[in-house]
Parts: sequence; C-alpha cells; structure tokens
Amino acid sequence: MRSAKDKHVVVGADFAGFSLKESVKRHLEDRGWTVADLTPEKENLPMYHRVGFLLGAQLAEREFERALAFCGSGMGIHIAASKCPHVHAAVCESVATARRASTANGANLLAIGAFFTGHRLAQAMADAFLENALGDGYEEWDGFYEYHKLGFDECEDFDYGAFKANGFRLTNAGEVNLGPEPRGLAF
Repeated sequence: MRSAKDKHVVVGADFAGFSLKESVKRHLEDRGWTVADLTPEKENLPMYHRVGFLLGAQLAEREFERALAFCGSGMGIHIAASKCPHVHAAVCESVATARRASTANGANLLAIGAFFTGHRLAQAMADAFLENALGDGYEEWDGFYEYHKLGFDECEDFDYGAFKANGFRLTNAGEVNLGPEPRGLAF
C-alpha cells in the first residue's frame, strides 16, 4: 500500500473540480509528494460519481492509504466513493475540519468542493488532512484515540443486515471512557 507517511496520495476530479485538483496536485508535488492522478487530462473526464468510484476502489483495494477528491461541491464524489468498502470519506471546507477528519475520524478520503474552496485554502486543507493521523494532537486527552478508534472500527465493520435484525442496535458494541476535555483545547 502506498502510504501518506511515505508521501503517496491518489487524486481525481470531475470537470468542476479539475482546476482545483491541478492546483493542489502541483502544491503537493512541490512539497515532495508522489501524486497518482486518475484524471490527468481535462478532455473526456468521467462524471463525478465515476471518479468517486475510481478513487474509492484505490482505497478499497489497498493500493493507497489516502485520496483527495474534487468536484463542484465535494458532496457527490464523496457519496460515490463511500459506496466502496473501507472508504471513510469526509467533505471539508476548512483546514480545521480537514485536520479533524484525519485526527478524530480516521478519514481516508478528503472531498473538496471547487465551487466553495479557493486554491490556497484547498492546498492547506490537503496538507492538514495528509500530514495527520487518527489521534494526532490529542495526546493529552485521555481516551481520545481509543474512543475514536472504536468509532472507526465499528463503522469499518458495520453490517446493516445484522444491525436491522438486532432491532437497529449494534451487536457487541464496544465501550470506551473518554476523559474530560483538556483545558485550552482549540483545534
């Protein structure tokens, strides 16, 4: 698997997100990232959901650890990618939420909407998303990693049929004690 730790990422865009994807791609390459681009040419780009499926497949097949997706709003490409197993996608519009998608939710795909996000902001969001991992920055918050890791694992292993059969309750739901929020935590 090509990992973020080793500075590898896969990207893709539809027609609406293409220009923003190109800007973020150049930024990452300038910072030493190896960027695999599933949509390198503007002509004949797939529709947003088909790009989402392609990106999601890269994560589902464990080819890449992280992906960046670009469309008009970020919503459609995110929904499509989320149809693939093992995809934990986030739509973000700020650096703080992009960082939090990694650190609290273990997201592996960041979707950014080109209609709402400027180039420099998207570059900073990509950095925040790619340069952080589950639990980073919350080392002083007792139980933070364990709490969010349980959430990640239960999402990863979610079986809707079993959930429905059990009266819409999780079977074998885990428990984690999240300590009090540390004073001054502001990110």
